[in-house]
Amino acid sequence: MDNKITIAIDGPAGAGKSTIAKIIGKNLNLIYINTGAMYRAVTLKALEKNINPTEILKLESLIDTMDICFINDELILNGENINKELTTPRISNNVSQYASIKEVRVKLVEIMRKMSQKYNVIMDGRDIGTVVLKDANYKFFLTASAEERAERRFKELKDKNIEVDYNNILEEIIKRDYIDSTREVDPLKKANDAIEIDTTGLNIDEVVNLISSYVKK
Repeated sequence: MDNKITIAIDGPAGAGKSTIAKIIGKNLNLIYINTGAMYRAVTLKALEKNINPTEILKLESLIDTMDICFINDELILNGENINKELTTPRISNNVSQYASIKEVRVKLVEIMRKMSQKYNVIMDGRDIGTVVLKDANYKFFLTASAEERAERRFKELKDKNIEVDYNNILEEIIKRDYIDSTREVDPLKKANDAIEIDTTGLNIDEVVNLISSYVKK
């Protein structure tokens, strides 16, 4: 693959975007950029420093101090691997509030675009095909029923020995879907030129093979 390649994968929480993007990135030798993790990193630092979602200037200054890069698919913030902290329920329950702030999105989108100009990338998130990488070579929109997505998240957290309740996760996913798709700035929606894939009932390999078949064409 001599030409620069960019792949955008969008979809709601728990649709399997990160897992799928990570595998395809490895298979096609692309840098995987987990944009959701970037918003989670901002949320983590904001909560640590007691910065509320209403304190826009403080949030902008905070992001200016954050040096974000990805090494082996893991987010490194100011030289420290913070991946384990990013998937805790505390971050999941607060990330939509920070991710819906226009100024936060503008700053992070700028960082994401710079990454895509530098490397061959596969990026996943809520607005990659519609905002961040409008000219991506390939765009996919992954979805699945809220119940299936809650089941996946429940299993993922259980496997990490995090005590969780399925009904709470389902409620949280439905709430996040609503916030993400109705927010004023860069709402979650399928790009007109994206290929939609419903992953309900499909395993990871099936989705990876399906997406790879489009790219290899």
